[in-house]
Amino acid sequence: MKDIMIATGNPNKVREYREMLEPLGYKVHDLSEIEHIEVEETGDTFEANALIKAFSVNRSVNMMTIADDSGLEITCLNNEPGIHSARYLAGHDYAYKNRVLIERVRGAADRSARFVCAIALVEGEKKARTFVGVMEGEIAEEPRGNNGFGYDPIFLVPQYGMTSAQLTPEQKNSISHRGQATRALLAYLNEKNEETA
Repeated sequence: MKDIMIATGNPNKVREYREMLEPLGYKVHDLSEIEHIEVEETGDTFEANALIKAFSVNRSVNMMTIADDSGLEITCLNNEPGIHSARYLAGHDYAYKNRVLIERVRGAADRSARFVCAIALVEGEKKARTFVGVMEGEIAEEPRGNNGFGYDPIFLVPQYGMTSAQLTPEQKNSISHRGQATRALLAYLNEKNEETA
């Protein structure tokens, strides 16, 4: 088994990565196993922030490292909240954030939006690559659904006529930004494994 570090302390994310990577022969580690590392996300893109996190953690461990950054971009709001999605309206829950965003978009001719996910894979001091997924949609008139989290209840997926929070996990994973980026990462790791087999 090859060791790989996931730069997150989120148990749900760790579980997802474990389910995907262990069948490929990777032993998945996470931040709970190492001393706390404070990472300041100073990048101006999702890719830059994912790389900052991955490189910061990689310097402390002797193994490949994965980190991701994702968020919601709303066209008529100059792509806000964008890279600040997690910290947008800090101190408030997502129910409040979602109400504010719906209000800000009310009356806009263009309600288009997208979820973006960038996954960074650092394999050594200077060897890194990123994998990006984008899910296009629009901002709903009101929050709907309980299956998702974060901004999912206000993100309408036109091909289904439902919000991201109304989709089944299978539907969501097949089209989501994180699903796309993860599939690109897995394809790369598969290819890499075949080359070294």
